[in-house]
Amino acid sequence: MNRAELADFLRRGRARLDPSDVGLSAGARRRTPGLRREEVAQLAGMSVDYYTRLEQRRGPHPSRQMLTALARALRLTDAERDHLFHLAGQEPPRRGASSGHVRPGLLMILDRLHDLPASVLSDWGEVLAQNTMGVALTGEHVGTNLIRRWFTDPAARALFPADNHEAHGRAHVAGLRAVAAARPDDPGPAALVTELRAASGEFEAMWQSHDVVVRRPSPKRFMHPVVGVLDLDCEVLVGDGHDQLLIVHSARPGTETYERLELLRVIGVQDLSPSRP
Repeated sequence: MNRAELADFLRRGRARLDPSDVGLSAGARRRTPGLRREEVAQLAGMSVDYYTRLEQRRGPHPSRQMLTALARALRLTDAERDHLFHLAGQEPPRRGASSGHVRPGLLMILDRLHDLPASVLSDWGEVLAQNTMGVALTGEHVGTNLIRRWFTDPAARALFPADNHEAHGRAHVAGLRAVAAARPDDPGPAALVTELRAASGEFEAMWQSHDVVVRRPSPKRFMHPVVGVLDLDCEVLVGDGHDQLLIVHSARPGTETYERLELLRVIGVQDLSPSRP
C-alpha cells in the first residue's frame, strides 16, 4: 500500500469535483475548490474520520468494498479505479466481469435526476446506485440483487400487484438467462443461477421454460405504502459496455400518479406509515 500516493490521489480526485457534479448543493462560499472530506465520506458511505486518515497517510488498508465505494464517490473512470486499487495494494476487479463500479457518465445523469426515481443496475440485477427518489419509491437496496430478493424475500413483492408477480418473475429469469449465456466466464450470474435453482422451485420452473428477453421500457404499477398506487413509465438507458442499466421511472403530467409522485418527492424517505403499539 503506497500511503503517500494514495493520499495524493484522493486529494486530487476530491479537488476536481464540484458539488453539482455529484448532486450536492454548493451551500456557503468555499475557500478551496472541490468537495469537502465529509462530502466524499458521505458519498462513499464511510466515516469522516476513516476518510481523513486515508488522506493523512495514516489510514488502515481499505477493503475492496471500500475502494469500490471511493471510486464511485470520486466518479473515477475504469483506469483511475484500477490505479486506486493498485495504490491500496489490491488487485483491480477483473475486466470482462461485472465489477460494481458505476460508470461516471451514468452517475452524472443519476445525480441530476432530482425529481424522478432512478437507479443503476448491473444487467444481472445488482443494485449499484440509487438516487433519493429511487430510495423513496422502493427502499434502500444498494449492494443487493433484485433477482435474488424477488425469489427469496416475500417482502420484495409487496410493492407490486399480485397479478403482476408472474410476469415480473419471468422477466427476471429470462434476463438472467440471456446474461449468463452472453458472459459464461462471469462468475456472478452463473453463481446466482446455481443458487436460485436450488433455493426456489418457482425460479427452477421458470428457468426450465428457457425464455430469453432483453429489458425494455414498459409501464409498471407500484403499490406504495404511503402515497398509494403509482402507474409509472419505465425507461431503460444502457451504458457504454451494455452491462449497466440506468432505470428511470416517470409519470405523465396531469395524472393522479404525477401528483402522488410529487408528494413522494416532498416526503422523501420519511416513514409516515401508521405507528404500531
